[in-house]
Amino acid sequence: MPSSRESPGAAVTLADVPGPVPEPGPAGPPPTEKPPAAQRVLPLRRPGRWLAAAVVLVLVAQIVHGLVTNPFYQWDRFAYWFLRPAVLDGLLVTLEVTFLSAVLGLLGGVLLALARLSPSPVLRTVSWFYLWLFRSVPLIVVLLFLYNFSALYQTVSLGIPFGPAFFTFDENRLATDMAVAVVGLSLHEAAYASEVVRGGILSVDQGQHEAAAALGLPKRYQFLRIVLPQALRSFVPNYVNQLIGLIKATSLVFYVSLLDLFGAAQSMSSTYPGDIVPLLLVATVWYLILTSVVSVVQFYVERRSSRGALRTLPPTPWQRLRTGAAELRVRARRETAS
Repeated sequence: MPSSRESPGAAVTLADVPGPVPEPGPAGPPPTEKPPAAQRVLPLRRPGRWLAAAVVLVLVAQIVHGLVTNPFYQWDRFAYWFLRPAVLDGLLVTLEVTFLSAVLGLLGGVLLALARLSPSPVLRTVSWFYLWLFRSVPLIVVLLFLYNFSALYQTVSLGIPFGPAFFTFDENRLATDMAVAVVGLSLHEAAYASEVVRGGILSVDQGQHEAAAALGLPKRYQFLRIVLPQALRSFVPNYVNQLIGLIKATSLVFYVSLLDLFGAAQSMSSTYPGDIVPLLLVATVWYLILTSVVSVVQFYVERRSSRGALRTLPPTPWQRLRTGAAELRVRARRETAS
């Protein structure tokens, strides 16, 4: 008679399991499932986007067609004036005034920004007053005032206030048309560049300043090696925008008798009144070329200054072109295979 309690080590056989006993199947490899069929992923259709793109393309085509076919623009005269020596001489004057004003204005802007951030109340007050004055007065007024500066002061001297003068300059010899243009643009540019520089410095995290000071680094080393490289990321786009505005602002030096690009076009249009529109187009295209070159330089400077801040650098136009060509080739192969 079997015992009602089995020992812990007793083995359990198929006979002990209630229910029918399964029959052994034929020996062989386990069945394999078929892989799901590859399906092509279709992008979501956006008819509104295609409609907007079609409308924009139609408008652009109409504008281009109007520019090309309208005889009022006189494109043959435009081609005649585009590389004339008078226009190129004015272009060189524009480049010279822009370069000198940009360099002097940036140096002045850095000094004003550092004075604005200085703990000295005198430097902060003088810097604030300078910004308030030159941001309030229009540039054309500054240029005209400097152009007529000799009527107010015939000589300029450096020395002790209310005392003897050490150096005396003849203002009539110093105030050439080029000097008036460069000084006026530089004074005006420094006021705006200082705010750009100050904004870039303030964008650097305060912990970076504190860490540099804790290491005992000199102030000059802290600014050049730690603060400035990080401030460039926010400084470059804003200052390049200001530089583009400076290129266009050089057209005002025509009013102080300096024949820049716009002044040359304006002078030629007074001699040839029938070519006013072609000469204005010549000046417009040259300004577009100059600002486009500055924008290209801005892209590569921003790309270089963003190293260490971005995981992946933005692709250059050449890299985008190669990537787009490679994607087109892959797409063409897929369509051919399907």
